[in-house]
Amino acid sequence: MPSWIQAGFEEYTRRMPQECTVLLQEISAPTRTKTMDSERAIRQEGTRMLAAIPKRGIVIALDVLGKQQSTENLGGRLQEWMGSGRDVAILIGGADGLSAECLKRADERWSLSKLTFPHPLVRVILAEQLYRAWSYQANHPYHRA
Repeated sequence: MPSWIQAGFEEYTRRMPQECTVLLQEISAPTRTKTMDSERAIRQEGTRMLAAIPKRGIVIALDVLGKQQSTENLGGRLQEWMGSGRDVAILIGGADGLSAECLKRADERWSLSKLTFPHPLVRVILAEQLYRAWSYQANHPYHRA
């Protein structure tokens, strides 16, 4: 990833309180060959993603057909997750999207926007929105409703 992507992601995740730590676990994309179709690559990536999900984890799949969230709603969900004592895994698919198995495993499906974002930028947007949702719930001045 470009250094500015890493810097953007770290800027927001370091602001999060200890009880709401955000960790990024990158799953390497399969090496594409001339004989590997996109469906096979998506399935391989999906298998790796599913293996990385914490046991009893709540799974959110980012999906173009998912539900869009407001900051206020996301803040409420963040509070619920923190109170549940369960880890949350937010799945960001590769360039070809998430596998059917990942979508099936998801407890919720979200769409960040009707716009299409570059894959690397999604992690920065997501980190910022999680921080904004936390700041909303904590009455922190970062979020000005």
